[in-house]
Amino acid sequence: MTNTPLIDITPATLENATGEVAKILQATQDRLGFIPNMYGFMGALPGVLTGYIAAYNSFRQDAGFTPPEQETVFLSVSAVNGCTYCTAAHSMIADKMSKVPADSLAALRAGTPLADSKLNALAVFTRIMTEKRGLPEQAEVAAFLAAGYEVSHVLGIVQAIACKTYSNYTNHLAGTELDPAFQPYELAA
Repeated sequence: MTNTPLIDITPATLENATGEVAKILQATQDRLGFIPNMYGFMGALPGVLTGYIAAYNSFRQDAGFTPPEQETVFLSVSAVNGCTYCTAAHSMIADKMSKVPADSLAALRAGTPLADSKLNALAVFTRIMTEKRGLPEQAEVAAFLAAGYEVSHVLGIVQAIACKTYSNYTNHLAGTELDPAFQPYELAA
């Protein structure tokens, strides 16, 4: 499902990009064999793509979450923000790379409770943080920490929300079309 573009963004490509954007696009092409459509739109303003990449890489490397937890966070933020592109992309990553259990992935996509209580606590708190724009109740923070997470994980969620804000909002504005790699994970209309 592609949303109608709200503005006309000329995407950055390997042919027209310069500087850091060109380096990111080439590295992505080399690593994945394609450049996600989203990257081109974010690359139309270099700081958007470079900010996204910095936040994304730091979240993956430094936030202290396992790969399944990382996808739980990214999918929860994208669901709250209504980003069908990122939901499909992270569903593919969750399934093929991060090994999120099938029942957890289905629950994340449906917005229903996860059977794994710790992953469920993570999904719930991430949605709370996104919906409440970083203003959870003290009891909500306490419940998250009681589930086995630490203060650094709360900050990791902030970082993921910042990262997904770049991508989710750009996709809304651009009406980003799903890349073929993500199409099998498109949400049903």
